[in-house]
Amino acid sequence: MIKTKAIRKIFTTTLSMFIILCVFSLMTINLDNTLKVNLEINDISGIGNGYVYLLSKNDYLVRKNIYLDSDDNVLNIKKALGYLIESDNNKYSNELMGVIPKGTKINEVICGDDLVTVDFSKEILNVSIGHEKHMISSIVYTIMDLVDIKGVSILVDGELMRSYPNTGEVFGSILNKSIGINNRYDITSRKDINRVILYYVDLIDEDIYYVPVTKYINDDREKVKIIIEELKSSYLSEANLMSFLNSNVKLIDYQMENDIFFLNFDDYLFDSNDKILEEVMYTISYSIFDNYDVNMVMFLVNGEEVNHIMR
Repeated sequence: MIKTKAIRKIFTTTLSMFIILCVFSLMTINLDNTLKVNLEINDISGIGNGYVYLLSKNDYLVRKNIYLDSDDNVLNIKKALGYLIESDNNKYSNELMGVIPKGTKINEVICGDDLVTVDFSKEILNVSIGHEKHMISSIVYTIMDLVDIKGVSILVDGELMRSYPNTGEVFGSILNKSIGINNRYDITSRKDINRVILYYVDLIDEDIYYVPVTKYINDDREKVKIIIEELKSSYLSEANLMSFLNSNVKLIDYQMENDIFFLNFDDYLFDSNDKILEEVMYTISYSIFDNYDVNMVMFLVNGEEVNHIMR
């Protein structure tokens, strides 16, 4: 039922926007070339925002938006990875830093259909023992958020990197998001271990940042149920990470179909102004995107569509 109502509304909205766009195009056909160029740039895939993962003073990797001005994947990856390299000229808040050691160079980036290979200079091996796992997670998550691939391989001056530089712990030749990020282990046995990625909010220099946390827990429930229950707890213990989801909210039901994840809540999803907080929508949506292969999260309240977030 929630699927039918939501899809009907999506179709109606899409049709309306198509008609408006056609009319707008006819009205603006004689505008100057500058406007045409600006409209075209906005429609080119690959040009716009990307994400990098930087280390906060609380020792958590946080997600940061960056602007990418190219439609070339190799150039975008090089630019994004450049932000991860420590520098005397901090590009961000003083509370954020790159996790790749200063002086590291990006020798080469090769983009295949399913794999990105990055060759770094030997300075990458100077990473501290406390930051080596953060560094690998930051590289992998940054690249996999930029391009649609299945894995990342890391080379050091042409030699495959198979383990962490200090501990020697082996991680294999091809990495993906299964390595986790900001890993936390809340397990008491080897039974029913579930790996769930949750997004929280951190306030740094009065700006909102989203922080992914991979939790390993003894819970065999469907991941969406765990996501909502965990985010209802408001805070991640032992960390300055927050969630603004109302602790009284109830997930009535959910469905996943045609790249859309439908979430149907009760009225407690709304704030005091009968709206859904942006932080609530994004923490839930980012969590869904990192746990399920969907491109849209549709929010409903008592079966009625109220908002949606695209990947």
